[in-house]
Amino acid sequence: MGLIVKDDGWRLPDSLWEKMEPLLPPRKPHRFGGHNPRVPDRSAMDAILFVLRTGCQWNALDATGICSCSSAYRRFREWTDAGVFEEFWRRGLLSYDKLKGIDWSWMSMDGAMTKAPLGGEKGGQKPHGSRERRRQAQRAHGGQGHPRRPRGRRRKPA
Repeated sequence: MGLIVKDDGWRLPDSLWEKMEPLLPPRKPHRFGGHNPRVPDRSAMDAILFVLRTGCQWNALDATGICSCSSAYRRFREWTDAGVFEEFWRRGLLSYDKLKGIDWSWMSMDGAMTKAPLGGEKGGQKPHGSRERRRQAQRAHGGQGHPRRPRGRRRKPA
């Protein structure tokens, strides 16, 4: 796993990895001592960026051969908590500002960068749609109810 024979277009370029690698937190020692060798950081980052670029599920990573889904997701959480992606984003903005310039007086926030509201205020009025009588779809025989039983008559219990 992680052995790259040729570049398939989804791997992180060397120049970008050189800028990202110093942002990674130092590796914590394993709590139980000896264990399986850790997946290389670059393979984990390739897997994380693959998920973010394609929108695939984490479990789909196992079929790519880049990195296992559990290793990639664990590293994603670790690096997110350490602020790696936010710092890389900040440095990218500053580099672009030096290169092209950013008009900082006009800014907009992308809705994808914030949490979505969870349905409004608590205790608000509930919709009454479930209590309203709705017109039912017409049945194939044209009537309502059971086709063999006349409406209004009930069976007597046996």
